[in-house]
Amino acid sequence: MNIGYARVSTQDQNLDLQIRALKEAGCDLIFEDRMSGARSDRPGLAQAIAALEPGTAQRPGSTLTVWKLDRLGRGVKGLVTLVGELEAKGCQFRSLTESIWTSTPSGRLFFHILAAMGQMERELTVERTKAGLNAAKSRGVVMGRKRKMTPGKAASALQLLKSGMPPRDVARNLGVSVPTLYRWLPATSRS
Repeated sequence: MNIGYARVSTQDQNLDLQIRALKEAGCDLIFEDRMSGARSDRPGLAQAIAALEPGTAQRPGSTLTVWKLDRLGRGVKGLVTLVGELEAKGCQFRSLTESIWTSTPSGRLFFHILAAMGQMERELTVERTKAGLNAAKSRGVVMGRKRKMTPGKAASALQLLKSGMPPRDVARNLGVSVPTLYRWLPATSRS
């Protein structure tokens, strides 16, 4: 039996390309997930593996097929463990894009090499992203959402509070919440 597994990282991404490729590869059943490959609790993957287990539709030589290796998981350890579990059940793993099929020794070797390269690529991407963020911070770029409260607004708020306006009204006039107002104007500066 040929079981397919398709995954995208977010709800708004489309699985059509993967599902079409899995159907063309002869998958009898296709299970789906719409979540990060880094998560270990993926229900679609669990269902696909359960469909390969004894007592279900398993036959010797059953195969778990994915469109691309990174659809199955992110890290080498997780991928190798999963493929090892499949082999222990007498099942194979197949990745269509990379032409990996663990039914042969060369297929298993190629799987391990590509899994290691995939993890290295992910780690390099994370490293480059961190370096870019650090470089931007060193140039004075402020990360995150633009602040609603500014030093000018804080000075205005202080004057309004000292004139007797209630904090709720001051916050509403400035377009901020009362807790934000209090964060910018500690109690000592308001008296």
